[in-house]
Amino acid sequence: MDKKFAIFDMDGTLVDSMSYWKNLAFDFLSSKGIGNIPKDISEKIKPMTMTESAALFIREFGLAGTPESIAEEMNRCMDEHYRRDIPLKQGVASYLERLAQTGCTMCVASATAEPLMDACLTRLGIRSCFRFLISCETVGVGKNRPDVYYEAARRLGCQPCEAAVYEDALYAARTAGEAGFYVVGIYDENADAHWKEMQNIADETLRTF
Repeated sequence: MDKKFAIFDMDGTLVDSMSYWKNLAFDFLSSKGIGNIPKDISEKIKPMTMTESAALFIREFGLAGTPESIAEEMNRCMDEHYRRDIPLKQGVASYLERLAQTGCTMCVASATAEPLMDACLTRLGIRSCFRFLISCETVGVGKNRPDVYYEAARRLGCQPCEAAVYEDALYAARTAGEAGFYVVGIYDENADAHWKEMQNIADETLRTF
Protein backbone atom coordinates (compact mmCIF):
# COMPACT_ATOMS: atom_id res chain seq x y z
CA MET A 1 0.00 0.00 0.00
CA ASP A 2 1.61 3.26 -1.14
CA LYS A 3 -1.15 5.77 -0.40
CA LYS A 4 -0.42 8.79 1.80
CA PHE A 5 -3.76 8.52 3.59
CA ALA A 6 -5.35 5.50 5.27
CA ILE A 7 -8.82 4.97 6.74
CA PHE A 8 -9.01 1.96 9.06
CA ASP A 9 -12.06 0.08 10.18
CA MET A 10 -11.68 -1.00 13.80
CA ASP A 11 -13.65 -4.15 14.66
CA GLY A 12 -12.29 -7.20 12.88
CA THR A 13 -9.57 -5.07 11.27
CA LEU A 14 -7.50 -3.46 14.03
CA VAL A 15 -8.95 -5.36 17.00
CA ASP A 16 -10.19 -8.90 17.49
CA SER A 17 -13.71 -8.04 18.63
CA MET A 18 -16.14 -9.58 16.15
CA SER A 19 -16.97 -12.55 18.38
CA TYR A 20 -18.25 -10.08 20.99
CA TRP A 21 -20.37 -8.24 18.43
CA LYS A 22 -21.62 -11.51 16.98
CA ASN A 23 -23.19 -12.39 20.33
CA LEU A 24 -24.41 -8.90 21.26
CA ALA A 25 -27.81 -9.05 19.54
CA PHE A 26 -28.66 -12.44 21.05
CA ASP A 27 -27.41 -11.52 24.51
CA PHE A 28 -29.17 -8.16 24.53
CA LEU A 29 -32.50 -9.42 23.21
CA SER A 30 -32.41 -12.40 25.57
CA SER A 31 -31.83 -10.03 28.49
CA LYS A 32 -35.09 -8.30 27.46
CA GLY A 33 -37.01 -11.58 27.60
CA ILE A 34 -37.20 -12.04 23.84
CA GLY A 35 -37.45 -15.63 22.67
CA ASN A 36 -37.27 -17.22 19.23
CA ILE A 37 -34.58 -14.81 18.06
CA PRO A 38 -33.88 -15.31 14.33
CA LYS A 39 -30.53 -16.96 13.70
CA ASP A 40 -29.61 -14.39 11.07
CA ILE A 41 -30.17 -11.36 13.30
CA SER A 42 -26.43 -10.64 13.66
CA GLU A 43 -25.94 -10.64 9.87
CA LYS A 44 -29.05 -8.52 9.44
CA ILE A 45 -27.78 -5.71 11.65
CA LYS A 46 -24.13 -5.94 10.56
CA PRO A 47 -24.29 -3.04 8.06
CA MET A 48 -26.37 -0.87 10.41
CA THR A 49 -25.39 1.74 12.95
CA MET A 50 -26.23 0.93 16.56
CA THR A 51 -29.19 3.32 16.41
CA GLU A 52 -30.47 1.70 13.22
CA SER A 53 -30.16 -1.73 14.88
CA ALA A 54 -32.05 -0.46 17.90
CA ALA A 55 -34.84 0.88 15.68
CA LEU A 56 -35.09 -2.56 14.05
CA PHE A 57 -35.36 -4.22 17.47
CA ILE A 58 -38.19 -1.84 18.41
CA ARG A 59 -40.07 -2.63 15.20
CA GLU A 60 -39.56 -6.38 15.17
CA PHE A 61 -39.55 -7.25 18.88
CA GLY A 62 -41.63 -4.48 20.41
CA LEU A 63 -38.92 -3.22 22.76
CA ALA A 64 -39.83 -0.22 24.87
CA GLY A 65 -37.75 2.92 24.49
CA THR A 66 -36.31 5.02 21.70
CA PRO A 67 -33.66 3.91 19.20
CA GLU A 68 -31.22 6.24 20.98
CA SER A 69 -31.92 4.85 24.46
CA ILE A 70 -31.66 1.25 23.31
CA ALA A 71 -28.45 1.99 21.36
CA GLU A 72 -27.03 3.47 24.56
CA GLU A 73 -27.91 0.27 26.44
CA MET A 74 -26.21 -1.88 23.81
CA ASN A 75 -23.13 0.33 23.86
CA ARG A 76 -22.95 -0.15 27.63
CA CYS A 77 -22.97 -3.93 27.07
CA MET A 78 -19.83 -3.57 24.92
CA ASP A 79 -18.19 -0.87 27.02
CA GLU A 80 -16.46 -3.19 29.49
CA HIS A 81 -15.05 -5.38 26.72
CA TYR A 82 -13.55 -2.37 24.94
CA ARG A 83 -12.10 -1.04 28.17
CA ARG A 84 -10.75 -4.33 29.49
CA ASP A 85 -10.27 -7.35 27.25
CA ILE A 86 -10.68 -6.86 23.48
CA PRO A 87 -7.18 -7.48 22.05
CA LEU A 88 -5.25 -5.90 19.21
CA LYS A 89 -4.90 -8.14 16.16
CA GLN A 90 -1.42 -9.56 15.77
CA GLY A 91 1.06 -7.33 13.96
CA VAL A 92 -1.15 -4.22 13.93
CA ALA A 93 1.11 -2.00 16.06
CA SER A 94 4.22 -2.60 13.97
CA TYR A 95 2.24 -2.21 10.72
CA LEU A 96 0.91 1.17 11.83
CA GLU A 97 4.40 2.22 12.86
CA ARG A 98 5.74 1.36 9.40
CA LEU A 99 2.95 3.35 7.72
CA ALA A 100 3.64 6.34 9.96
CA GLN A 101 7.33 6.20 9.03
CA THR A 102 6.36 6.59 5.35
CA GLY A 103 4.43 9.76 6.19
CA CYS A 104 0.98 8.17 5.91
CA THR A 105 -1.78 10.06 7.74
CA MET A 106 -4.30 7.71 9.34
CA CYS A 107 -7.75 7.75 10.91
CA VAL A 108 -10.35 5.23 12.05
CA ALA A 109 -13.88 5.02 10.63
CA SER A 110 -16.06 2.52 12.45
CA ALA A 111 -19.66 1.67 13.28
CA THR A 112 -18.58 1.69 16.93
CA ALA A 113 -19.30 4.78 19.03
CA GLU A 114 -16.38 7.20 19.23
CA PRO A 115 -15.95 7.04 23.06
CA LEU A 116 -15.67 3.24 22.88
CA MET A 117 -13.15 3.45 20.04
CA ASP A 118 -11.12 5.97 21.98
CA ALA A 119 -11.11 3.90 25.17
CA CYS A 120 -10.11 0.71 23.36
CA LEU A 121 -7.39 2.16 21.14
CA THR A 122 -5.93 4.17 24.03
CA ARG A 123 -5.73 1.06 26.21
CA LEU A 124 -4.03 -0.81 23.37
CA GLY A 125 -1.47 1.96 22.88
CA ILE A 126 -2.28 2.91 19.27
CA ARG A 127 -4.67 5.87 19.64
CA SER A 128 -1.87 8.34 18.88
CA CYS A 129 -1.40 6.77 15.44
CA PHE A 130 -4.67 8.28 14.24
CA ARG A 131 -5.47 11.92 13.51
CA PHE A 132 -9.13 11.35 14.46
CA LEU A 133 -11.81 8.72 15.02
CA ILE A 134 -15.18 8.89 13.30
CA SER A 135 -18.26 6.75 13.89
CA CYS A 136 -21.04 5.87 11.49
CA GLU A 137 -23.30 7.20 14.26
CA THR A 138 -21.80 10.63 13.62
CA VAL A 139 -22.75 10.65 9.93
CA GLY A 140 -26.05 8.86 10.56
CA VAL A 141 -25.74 5.82 8.27
CA GLY A 142 -23.85 2.54 8.20
CA LYS A 143 -21.20 1.36 5.78
CA ASN A 144 -23.70 0.16 3.22
CA ARG A 145 -23.40 3.81 2.16
CA PRO A 146 -20.09 5.67 1.67
CA ASP A 147 -20.88 8.69 3.86
CA VAL A 148 -18.43 7.82 6.65
CA TYR A 149 -15.60 7.30 4.15
CA TYR A 150 -16.32 10.57 2.37
CA GLU A 151 -16.39 12.44 5.67
CA ALA A 152 -13.12 10.79 6.73
CA ALA A 153 -11.50 11.82 3.43
CA ARG A 154 -12.81 15.37 3.85
CA ARG A 155 -11.27 15.60 7.31
CA LEU A 156 -8.01 14.11 6.06
CA GLY A 157 -7.95 16.65 3.24
CA CYS A 158 -7.75 14.13 0.42
CA GLN A 159 -9.72 12.71 -2.47
CA PRO A 160 -11.05 9.11 -2.31
CA CYS A 161 -8.49 7.94 -4.88
CA GLU A 162 -5.69 9.17 -2.59
CA ALA A 163 -6.78 7.08 0.42
CA ALA A 164 -6.71 3.39 1.28
CA VAL A 165 -9.62 1.92 3.21
CA TYR A 166 -8.83 -1.13 5.37
CA GLU A 167 -11.87 -3.35 5.92
CA ASP A 168 -12.64 -6.91 7.00
CA ALA A 169 -16.34 -6.81 6.06
CA LEU A 170 -17.11 -7.59 2.43
CA TYR A 171 -20.09 -5.25 2.15
CA ALA A 172 -18.05 -2.34 3.58
CA ALA A 173 -15.10 -3.06 1.29
CA ARG A 174 -17.46 -3.08 -1.68
CA THR A 175 -18.98 0.25 -0.60
CA ALA A 176 -15.54 1.85 -0.28
CA GLY A 177 -14.38 0.49 -3.63
CA GLU A 178 -17.47 1.70 -5.45
CA ALA A 179 -16.90 5.14 -3.88
CA GLY A 180 -13.45 5.37 -5.46
CA PHE A 181 -11.18 4.41 -2.56
CA TYR A 182 -8.25 1.98 -2.77
CA VAL A 183 -9.41 -1.06 -0.76
CA VAL A 184 -7.23 -3.28 1.42
CA GLY A 185 -9.18 -6.37 2.49
CA ILE A 186 -8.29 -7.71 5.94
CA TYR A 187 -8.84 -11.33 6.88
CA ASP A 188 -10.95 -12.07 9.95
CA GLU A 189 -11.98 -15.60 10.85
CA ASN A 190 -15.54 -14.45 11.51
CA ALA A 191 -15.81 -13.44 7.84
CA ASP A 192 -13.97 -16.48 6.46
CA ALA A 193 -16.90 -17.46 4.21
CA HIS A 194 -16.46 -14.21 2.26
CA TRP A 195 -12.66 -14.23 1.99
CA LYS A 196 -12.44 -15.45 -1.61
CA GLU A 197 -14.90 -12.79 -2.72
CA MET A 198 -12.94 -10.20 -0.75
CA GLN A 199 -9.81 -11.20 -2.64
CA ASN A 200 -11.69 -10.64 -5.89
CA ILE A 201 -13.01 -7.15 -5.12
CA ALA A 202 -10.18 -5.62 -3.04
CA ASP A 203 -7.17 -3.90 -4.60
CA GLU A 204 -5.01 -5.91 -2.21
CA THR A 205 -5.58 -8.20 0.74
CA LEU A 206 -3.77 -8.99 3.98
CA ARG A 207 -4.34 -12.30 5.67
CA THR A 208 -2.21 -11.06 8.58
CA PHE A 209 -0.53 -7.76 9.38
